[in-house]
Amino acid sequence: MEQMADDLTTMVRTPLHEAHVAALTEVGAVRDMDPGDILVEIGDAADMFHYVIEGEVEAVNPIDGQRYGNASLGPGQFFGEISFLTGSRTLMSARVCQPSRILSVPREAVLQLMSRIPEMSDIVISVLAGRRRRFLESGEGSLTLIGGEVSRDVRNIAAFASRNRIPYRALTLDEAEAEAVAHACRIARAEPAVVFGKTHVITDMTPRGVARVLGLDMEVDRCDVLDVLIVGGGPAGVAAAVYAGSEGMRAMVVEDLTIGGQAGTSSRIENYMGFPTGISGADLCWRGEVQAMKFGTRFAVPRRATAIGDDPAGFVVTLDDGQVVRARSVVVATGVQYRRLPLDRLADFEGAGIYYAATDVEARYCRDTEAVVIGGGNSAGQAAMFLSRTARKVHVLIRGTSLASSMSDYLSSRLESDPDIEIHYQSELTALDGAEELGSVTIRDKAGDRDWQVDTRAVFVMVGAAPNTGWLADCVALDGKGFVKTGAEVGASNAYATSRPGIFAVGDVRAGSVKRVASAVGEGSVVISRVWDYLNLRP
Repeated sequence: MEQMADDLTTMVRTPLHEAHVAALTEVGAVRDMDPGDILVEIGDAADMFHYVIEGEVEAVNPIDGQRYGNASLGPGQFFGEISFLTGSRTLMSARVCQPSRILSVPREAVLQLMSRIPEMSDIVISVLAGRRRRFLESGEGSLTLIGGEVSRDVRNIAAFASRNRIPYRALTLDEAEAEAVAHACRIARAEPAVVFGKTHVITDMTPRGVARVLGLDMEVDRCDVLDVLIVGGGPAGVAAAVYAGSEGMRAMVVEDLTIGGQAGTSSRIENYMGFPTGISGADLCWRGEVQAMKFGTRFAVPRRATAIGDDPAGFVVTLDDGQVVRARSVVVATGVQYRRLPLDRLADFEGAGIYYAATDVEARYCRDTEAVVIGGGNSAGQAAMFLSRTARKVHVLIRGTSLASSMSDYLSSRLESDPDIEIHYQSELTALDGAEELGSVTIRDKAGDRDWQVDTRAVFVMVGAAPNTGWLADCVALDGKGFVKTGAEVGASNAYATSRPGIFAVGDVRAGSVKRVASAVGEGSVVISRVWDYLNLRP
């Protein structure tokens, strides 16, 4: 908590220049406020930029209503964090604590100024992103999750929040603090719950329910027409979002779970240029998301595209809640998903021992136990290395006889030399066992023609690559495996155009793609120039 408080008071090392403040003053309004006045209430729309001209404003702890540590802002500082860029809802209140003069500017006006004044943009982005990062590191948050140790719904929300960089605190049912929160909310102490602020119990305990409260799912105006709709928020989609925004396009990204896609589950990518010590896939994509939002690109999460059709403006995409998005062009960046194993009771244990991502959230459930990773690709290798820090032992199951053809050499060498990781070649999972939670699995050693068991609470499935293209129906040409055909395969003039003019495909969903993060980022970056050409040629 102190880290967050220190950050709020010291983050503005380079204050806004006088010219920046003058530009803000031209489009904002100055008001005098008295001690005790509320500047921002938790849950308010983050649609105003508040700059302190005189006086002092304090951040308010959403749990007890007191000052958040030593977090206060004085003259030359401004309130807010990254939710201002997303246009979602504020995660912390602000209260005036001495006579103050506050300059308040509408969000859209600030974004326009930021696009015209790079120096101002750099300062604002650095402060907002830094505050969110510190908020995450503090282990505190306006979102409280209770009972994740017994509730898969709470665990799913924890994973959603973690991968979308939403600050939260996690409490077990037997903690005194959990009892205090339950009492304040008038809920049973022994009941898993999700609480926003002090007393707002989120009854819809799903990622969609949380996103709705936080304003992340973003309402779409049926009459609004985008220049480009980007479907999918993995590396390719986020890269396209950055370049679309920087070119002044009216762009939106819809993502069905978390920004980062499958790459967001990679705990450490070491062969991405520019990061010699590695970077997590989630962190890489989060940086890109912030960058795209700076240019005005909007993100709607979690939203799944379910159908696409014609529209006078170009295309209309139907989302899973029935809303429709109209756009002049569409970039398909839906990537792939790990295949679900054909095992009895698989669905019973998904989220309760069977996982498709290996992040801090999942790692805590395999502490001091044995974990099983299924798959021979880089994602599986990165997961095994990451999990070996907390698990007693990690078993990696490979169907083939070698990792040489599917995993980068540096990664396979580390797995083979790690004493806490055991690789089992020509092996596969054949059975799951447990009551409400996974307790053990049966593994078939095909080379030795024997079955053996592992007591485990955590199995990570990272095998296969099924493209997310069902929603495209017969709109574009697909290959035999469901990947989108592009370029010469469909007689198109560029590598990312599909069989339908105005629809483009990039990243892992595209037939023939390299299936690497760097390649996906490159494709997402380049495709926008092709979209630009298409839009300029349209009547």
